[in-house]
Amino acid sequence: MSAYFPLFFDLQDRNIRVFGGGTIAARRVEVLLESGANVSVVSPEMTEALERLAERHERLSLDYRRYRSGELTKENIVLAATNDARVNTEIYEECRRKQIPVNVASDKEKCDFYFPALIREGNLIIGLTSGGEDHQGVAKAAERIRGLFRDLREQDGVI
Repeated sequence: MSAYFPLFFDLQDRNIRVFGGGTIAARRVEVLLESGANVSVVSPEMTEALERLAERHERLSLDYRRYRSGELTKENIVLAATNDARVNTEIYEECRRKQIPVNVASDKEKCDFYFPALIREGNLIIGLTSGGEDHQGVAKAAERIRGLFRDLREQDGVI
């Protein structure tokens, strides 16, 4: 396994393309929007969650269509989260050729980066990952850390 480096990256006004309109895409899009990114989602179908997000965020556009080979030109980051492994691989290969960082949700070996579980407390941000191995373990650890922050707030009133 590659040695991933934990990096906090300013996404304000960065262009991020997401292929896939399902539940995983919706969760990731929401976090990206909270970080100030401009997000474009491409998928023939979108979840209601994505459609609601688009109603609330002008930085989110929904494009109801399939991926087109060669279409990536100005993206800073790409997420491949379609339900078709072949299409995800095509997106991955185009990104590699064009040196665009890519995350393929269904294949940890085709990820230049991982989406961490985020814990936010004021200006403090903690990101947790297990290198794509143990999503449930990461979720449990994140919840425990959130609980520690809640306990500290209750005890001291501040962190």
